[in-house]
Amino acid sequence: MGFRFRSLLRVTTPTVLLFFLVSCFSFTSTEAYDALDPNGNITIKWDVITWTPDGYVATVTMFNFQQYRHIQAPGWTLGWTWAKKEVIWSMMGGQTTEQGDCSRYKGNIPHCCKKDPTVVDLLPGTPYNQQIANCCKGGVINSWGQDPANAASAFQVSVGAAGTTNKTVRLPKNFTLKAPGPGYTCGPAKIVKPTKFVTPDGRRVTQAMMTWNVTCTYSQFLAQKTPTCCVSLSSFYNDTIVPCPTCTCGCQNNLTQPGSCVDPDSPYIASVVSAKQKSNSLAPLVQCTSHMCPIRVHWHVKLNYKDYWRVKVTITNFNYRMNYSLWNLVVQHPNFDNLTQIFSFNYKPINPYQNINDTAMLYGVKFYNDFLEQAGSNGNVQSELLFRKDKSTFTFEKGWGFPRRIYFNGDNCVMPPPDAYPYLPNASLRENVSLLMLSITLFISAAFHSSCL
Repeated sequence: MGFRFRSLLRVTTPTVLLFFLVSCFSFTSTEAYDALDPNGNITIKWDVITWTPDGYVATVTMFNFQQYRHIQAPGWTLGWTWAKKEVIWSMMGGQTTEQGDCSRYKGNIPHCCKKDPTVVDLLPGTPYNQQIANCCKGGVINSWGQDPANAASAFQVSVGAAGTTNKTVRLPKNFTLKAPGPGYTCGPAKIVKPTKFVTPDGRRVTQAMMTWNVTCTYSQFLAQKTPTCCVSLSSFYNDTIVPCPTCTCGCQNNLTQPGSCVDPDSPYIASVVSAKQKSNSLAPLVQCTSHMCPIRVHWHVKLNYKDYWRVKVTITNFNYRMNYSLWNLVVQHPNFDNLTQIFSFNYKPINPYQNINDTAMLYGVKFYNDFLEQAGSNGNVQSELLFRKDKSTFTFEKGWGFPRRIYFNGDNCVMPPPDAYPYLPNASLRENVSLLMLSITLFISAAFHSSCL
C-alpha cells in the first residue's frame, strides 16, 4: 500500500504543481476582470477649454461607469507625470497635495511645480468662487448603476509652460488613481473627438479645443491582499447555521499583533475605538470574530410555500472605522428571474449575460436604510425576498436555494465550501441511517471475532 501511494505521489506531483500554477495565474487575471460588470471602468476626460499665452485651461472630469462599485470616503486621489516641464498655475474644484519647488518663479508663484502632481477633491462647503460643477464632494463618487446623478467628479486646471496648440501639447502620462487605496490600473491617455457642450438654453453647441481620455479598471486582487466580506448560511429545514469560514479575512492574533481586533464585551470598548479612529488609518478595525471580516452577509432560506419561497438577507458591519453610505449588495441566483417582491430594499436587475436574468443589485431605501452604521447594535440592515417557484428548476437539494456568489460594494465575498451547506432532512436521514448501519456492522463483526477467539 505504501509503495503504491508513493508511486502515485511521484506520478501526480508534477501535474498537481502545474495545476496549482495555472490556478494562481488564472486567479490573478480573472480577479482583474469583473464578469458581472464587464464594461465597468472609471473614465477620466480632459477637455482643453481655452488656450493661454503659455499653455491651456482644462476641465478634468472623472466618470464612474461601474454598476455597483463606489469611490468612498476619504475619496479619490489622482496622479500623473508631465511630459515636459509643465506647471499648474491655478486650480478650481481641486488642489494638489504638494506645491513642489517653485523657486525659479518670481512674483506670480504657480499652484504646483512638481513633475508628478497629486490632486485631491475639495471638501463640501468650499467657497463658491473656488467651485465648478461636480466638484467638492470630498472625493466621493457613486456608481453609475446606483446613483448616476452623482457618478462624476470634476476640477479645472490652468497649465503653464506647455503647448499652446493641438500639435504642441504633450499628453500627461503614468496616470494613477487611488480610491482611496490601491486597486485601479490606468491606461495611457488617448486623444478622442473633442467634447461638445450644449448651452443651458439648448440653442447653441460649443466644443473643446482638444480632448483626451484615460481609462482605469479595478482589480480586487490589487486592492487588498485579503477578502473584505464573507457569507454565512442557514435554512428552515436544517438547524445547522453554516458560519463564515474560519480566518476568512485574517486570524485573531493578540500575541504577535495585540489590538488587531476589538472585543465587543470589553468595558473599555469606547476608549479603544476612539483611540484607534484618531490614527486616520484606512485599515479596518474589526470586532473579534472567527472570520475577522469587516462585513458578513447572512442568507437564510426562511419559508417554503406551495408556489413561492422566502429568503431573509442580513448584512452586518463588524468594522468600527467605517460607516457605509449608499451600500449595495450584488447577488447571483438563478431564481432572480422570478423575484416577486422585496421588502425594505431596492432592487435592480443586472444582466451581464444578455437574456439570463440571474443577477440582482440590492441597495437601501433612501433616508431609511441606505446607511449602514459602524459595528455595534445598529450596525446591520436586513430585508426579505419572495421568489416564485419555477417547477422546471426549483429544488432545495444540493444547496440550490443558496446564492452562487455575493458582492458587497463591489468586492467578492467568500462563500462557505459547498459540502458545508445545510442539507435537506431526507439527506440527513440517509446519512444517519448509513452511520447506524456501519456502527451495527462493526459491532456484530467485533462480537463475531470475539466469540471465535
